[in-house]
Amino acid sequence: MEAKDIREHSLKELQAKELDLQQELFNLKFQLQTGQLENAAKIKDIKKDLARVKTILREKVEPRRGFPR
Repeated sequence: MEAKDIREHSLKELQAKELDLQQELFNLKFQLQTGQLENAAKIKDIKKDLARVKTILREKVEPRRGFPR
């Protein structure tokens, strides 16, 4: 998932995506602890996608915040 694709989504879609990614991350961590996870690299990918979504959500909610120009 790329940032430019994420930016095209609405605020509600991004909030729903954030919840989905958090749930998926929880499930993957649970599978890891029970020994059922086949691809541990998937956790890293989900964490990065979650960070991207959170960053873009913050940009949309607080557009003026950041470094002064």
